[in-house]
Amino acid sequence: MTAYIIRRLLYMPIILFGVTLLIFCMLQILGPVERSALYVRDVPKTDSQVEAIIKRYGLDDPVPLQYWHWMVGREDQATGEIIGGVLRGDLGFSRTGREPVTDMLKRRFPATLELALWSMIPIIAGGIWMGIKAALNHNKLIDQASRVFATLGWSVPTFVLALILLLVFYARLDWFQPGRLSTQFGLEVTRPGFTVYTNMMTVDALLNRRFDIFVDAIRHLVLPVITLAVVQWALLLRVTRSSMLEEMRQDYVRTARSKGLRERTIVNRHIRRNALIPVVTIAGATLAGLMNGVVVTEVIFNYPGLGKMAADAAVQLDVLTMLGFALFNGVMFVVAYLVVDVLYVVIDPRIRLS
Repeated sequence: MTAYIIRRLLYMPIILFGVTLLIFCMLQILGPVERSALYVRDVPKTDSQVEAIIKRYGLDDPVPLQYWHWMVGREDQATGEIIGGVLRGDLGFSRTGREPVTDMLKRRFPATLELALWSMIPIIAGGIWMGIKAALNHNKLIDQASRVFATLGWSVPTFVLALILLLVFYARLDWFQPGRLSTQFGLEVTRPGFTVYTNMMTVDALLNRRFDIFVDAIRHLVLPVITLAVVQWALLLRVTRSSMLEEMRQDYVRTARSKGLRERTIVNRHIRRNALIPVVTIAGATLAGLMNGVVVTEVIFNYPGLGKMAADAAVQLDVLTMLGFALFNGVMFVVAYLVVDVLYVVIDPRIRLS
């Protein structure tokens, strides 16, 4: 397994090179004049200003040289400083957030990560548990009910479910509110007495022993978590159920039963372990997608994460912010699938990836 991990780590730069090349090609759709407006805070007003920006950033250089400068940076002939460079963490300036794209990603990512981690608890626990129960009770009431639930959950659009939850639990009952914190507690976390450790409100609230802020943060997470969990529950339930039923028909299961092994032992040690392999793939991709920001959910619930950042950037045609978001997505999915492949061996040691 160690050799496999090392080999995959060596492959990652090649995969990331392909991701960055694709994103750079998307940027080349715009001409040098259009791209010159992306690298400055104020839109240039005269032709001489535009020409100066093009020369400074090398936007009229050959395409391979432009890609090199975009990745590693370019020396400014006037000042001698290195400008740009994705590898240096310079993704340009976001006109949406009025700050560098890298700083904007750093500031928004903890909120999305917090939402993703809280969502994965009911998604994995509920989806896998319901899928296993449905498979073990094939064609019984619980199986029929789970299939109906999966069909409904997968069929209902995310924005429809989110709006219904807002209508019932916010507009009518006023139990849960959109946003990340109430106004009162939003001011509390900005005061000197509150220390920000991770910028994840639930974690920082516990570390500061502010249980009132923790409860308020949980209240704001309930509706977006339910929205994400219902859809992903349905997918994970269907995959787990199908995988369990397929494993239950294998010859080794009949052999184990003929040897007199208890049904619980067969399910826990053999069927469930083998059935979890495709489930891990779905769960890994789901977590990566959640950490990249679920655009519709964050916009509807006014949740200040990466998804809402991307939506605001798209509305305002903020190209550099969108490209930075796309690059971040690519990196997260490459890392997620590496972790998934490693988990295959942990779940089933018979798999030899070396």
